[in-house]
Amino acid sequence: MPRILILLFTMTITCVAHAEATMDTVYQLKGSVAKVHSITNAGGHGVGSAVVVAENLVATNCHVLANTAGINITAMGETYVPIAVKEDWRHDVCILRFMYLPLKPVVLGDEKNLEYEQSLFTVGFPGGPPKPQSTFGKVKALYPLDDGYIIRTSASFVLGASGSPIMDDEGRLVGLDTFKSPGRNSYFYGVPVKWIKALLDAPEHEKVLQAGVPFWDAPEEQMPFFMRIVLPLQNDDWAKLKQTAEEWLKQEPSNVEAEYYIALAQQHLGDLATAESIYHKILVQNPKHTSSLIGLADIARQQGRESERQLLAMQVKALDEDAAESMSPQ
Repeated sequence: MPRILILLFTMTITCVAHAEATMDTVYQLKGSVAKVHSITNAGGHGVGSAVVVAENLVATNCHVLANTAGINITAMGETYVPIAVKEDWRHDVCILRFMYLPLKPVVLGDEKNLEYEQSLFTVGFPGGPPKPQSTFGKVKALYPLDDGYIIRTSASFVLGASGSPIMDDEGRLVGLDTFKSPGRNSYFYGVPVKWIKALLDAPEHEKVLQAGVPFWDAPEEQMPFFMRIVLPLQNDDWAKLKQTAEEWLKQEPSNVEAEYYIALAQQHLGDLATAESIYHKILVQNPKHTSSLIGLADIARQQGRESERQLLAMQVKALDEDAAESMSPQ
């Protein structure tokens, strides 16, 4: 059986379908989200999103609370003022405590059970609208960090969405929309629910202490590798991308994302055979790695292997129609 057909067969028998969330599931969860309002020390007004994670406890990103002189949340037309806060600034997760908060907690899921190309949705206040808005996307990558997994999704977000809950199709919380990469073709990331669970039992304070900065706002040399590859990728600096990804792989020898960026760099540096070999290796480990399928399709296109390119394009379309539309034409 040709190698490309083996890949197609493997993906067919190993992919588990995830039904998309029903609109009823999305609607019900709107009663568990809140808009965060902050008055900054300079007199400005900040807006973010939050989700109820336990009775009287609401999780959001710590950076939403930065440099604040006052905080409240609004939900279902009412305003509530927190009485205490739990903080984990490195992981950018904060939990506000309230008294008699009449909002239903969500079910806490587990981000480690997520799969590539699994559909997700968020409910929050991107752009600061008066009512919560829903966005839909898919898991594009999972990055291990501090015993959790950073979630990169295809669902974009703007100012005001920080702290929005990321939900699986069963309505379980798996993370919070948190930050995006700078520049063009941004990546969008969420922090994992595991960090929220860990913070639930942490001590609390009467006011925000703001101890430290989030990992994603650290100096570049202290950032995780999944963030350090973005700039050379955006600049088409393939030699730098290869160097950074190789350093990443030395630190995390089983990380398929590090391998993918090595393959992508090799492809653009002209070593198509090495790139193709790495892409195939990744797909054996993760048949839903759409980016590797796209890389193989592009190599097939370059080498005039049209039937192979078409089969790969079909696989990409089955996983992510938007990605399939962005592929290079024959």
